[in-house]
Amino acid sequence: MSASSNSKLAMAKTILSTVGSVAATAMVVRTIVQEFLPAEVEDYLFSGLRKLLGKFSNQLTMVIDEFDGLVNNEIYEAAEVYLGQKITPTTRRLKISKPEKEKNYNIAMERGEELTDVFNGVNLKWIWIVNQIESRNFYNPRDMNSTLRSEVRSFELTFHKKNQDVVINTYLPYIVSEAKLKKHEKKTIKIFTVDYQRMYDINNAWKSVSLDHPATFDTLAMDFEMKDMILKDLERFVKRREYYRKVGKAWKRGYLLYGPPGTGKSSLIAAIANFLNFDIYDLELTEIRRNSDLRKLLVATANKSILVVEDIDCTIEFQDRLTNKAPAASSELQFCREENKVTLSGFLNFIDGLWSSCGDERIIIFTTNHKDKLDPALLRPGRMDVHIRMSYCTPCGFRTLAANYLEIKSHCLFKEIEELIAITEVTPAEVAEQLLKNDVADVTLKGLVDFLHLKRKENEEAKAKKVAVEENKEEGNVEEEEKEEKEIPKQES
Repeated sequence: MSASSNSKLAMAKTILSTVGSVAATAMVVRTIVQEFLPAEVEDYLFSGLRKLLGKFSNQLTMVIDEFDGLVNNEIYEAAEVYLGQKITPTTRRLKISKPEKEKNYNIAMERGEELTDVFNGVNLKWIWIVNQIESRNFYNPRDMNSTLRSEVRSFELTFHKKNQDVVINTYLPYIVSEAKLKKHEKKTIKIFTVDYQRMYDINNAWKSVSLDHPATFDTLAMDFEMKDMILKDLERFVKRREYYRKVGKAWKRGYLLYGPPGTGKSSLIAAIANFLNFDIYDLELTEIRRNSDLRKLLVATANKSILVVEDIDCTIEFQDRLTNKAPAASSELQFCREENKVTLSGFLNFIDGLWSSCGDERIIIFTTNHKDKLDPALLRPGRMDVHIRMSYCTPCGFRTLAANYLEIKSHCLFKEIEELIAITEVTPAEVAEQLLKNDVADVTLKGLVDFLHLKRKENEEAKAKKVAVEENKEEGNVEEEEKEEKEIPKQES
């Protein structure tokens, strides 16, 4: 072996010996520190060492706590959702959960797990930190399991210092936006109703159940032109956030659905909710005493939601429109009555006034069987922007129902049925009921033909009866007038 080789071998042995000695010394020091020094002193020493080493590092670490005081940290919640979608082959541990009434699984990082993300060429490292705090004075708003032990949760985001502006101004806003989109895509649609026992608690005023209604625009028994109009209107609405802001208008849209019972108003509402992935808030006005209660309920509704008031003509009599119909009362009594009722002016203020701006991307839907009974103040644009007449079943609607219920698109009886439907006032609900009666298409469609003939006959009889009643009423009025005319001369004499 040459002299140079011996020299290199000796140097390597020296380096290995030195490294071993340093490592052994470090282990001894660490053991002594852990055994003999209090935890507080140990944390102080190691934090000081980390700070010293950090001065020579080109890495910057951001700490994203779960709460800002007692308020939720939006960035933390967004990171939790965003990182759950960033599973890589190197990911070792994940948390998975599924609430009982939800459809989708929730996936999140496990404590202490590291995850690497790349954004516009920038490498970023995430770590989820969870520390246990034992203190009677510590309060975590989400800690429902223990009064003594609580968790302090945070994310640590590490990246090169030169990318600080990119992370703050571009990456974090991107995460918040992506998280909102993911939450909206995977959420289970719910229908909310007022919990009248907790109506004065703004956080618990509404209670919900999952909306598992299968209605879609493909299954609605409605003319294609009407469907297309509604779909385009909804698509245009959800894309116009900046437009509404630019023109100074609250980001909301009002729909009035009117027509006879059984024409599919509730199904259309469900189809809109499924199409937009919006929750539904079902508001029953008859149970609300005053305008202030209504205000609290509407403020408690969420964005990206549909507020529904069904049978608006029947649910409430607005106090300020009835004052001329009743005898005048004392001013004090009248004030008490107005204080204890929802007024039309107060209701309209929540639809189209200042309070309507408390929330974004909202749909308001009224339904009625009698549009002519509604106050014109409810119907003007800005309140009910789109009026949709839910008509009796049409030939187009029948074909949709036949495809849904019988899974057929043509039949020898279709022509006769469509001709009958065109001249018969029959609702989609009535047609659907007939299609449910048998699984054999021939039998079912023959039964539908018989039903339509019977329905047409009943409609004609009902119209004839109505005409007879009106004629009798007119004759009675004429006789009454003639009687009064004869009595007038007798009284004068």
